[in-house]
Amino acid sequence: MASLTHIDAEGSARMVDVSDKAATAREALAEGRVAMAPATLELIVSGNAKKGDVMGVARLAGIMAAKRTHELIPLCHPLMLTKVEVEVVPDPALPGLYVTARAKTTGQTGVEMEALTAVSVACLTIYDMAKAADRGMRIEGIRLLEKSGGASGHFRAEQPTD
Repeated sequence: MASLTHIDAEGSARMVDVSDKAATAREALAEGRVAMAPATLELIVSGNAKKGDVMGVARLAGIMAAKRTHELIPLCHPLMLTKVEVEVVPDPALPGLYVTARAKTTGQTGVEMEALTAVSVACLTIYDMAKAADRGMRIEGIRLLEKSGGASGHFRAEQPTD
């Protein structure tokens, strides 16, 4: 079983020392969903939400959050991100919004937490901006889909079976 890298020999939390690691290209992709009533989705897609452009603001909030991940997650390293892309797409079958975030850097540690933080904050922003119309919305399925680079290599999540 793999050991937890943020725990030292005495069991105390610690920041991982990455100083001896080579700088390599790193990339991560995460996803999440905000399930809502069909009428709420229509309100958002039509641009008639009281707080404005829900999808646009959620994209910006996700990008801003990725850049501040090290301030939110105590043991994350501050990273020089080279790209953060957040997409918010209506999904009538859910019904709701499907959110993805891709983060990239060249560095000594990965960008999984940045991608996950971007998705999380984008989903929270959607909830905040539409809660007046639908307090029953659900934030669901936030997870890492894929990551590449670094010593641990490539990871791709298995697709869930329903």
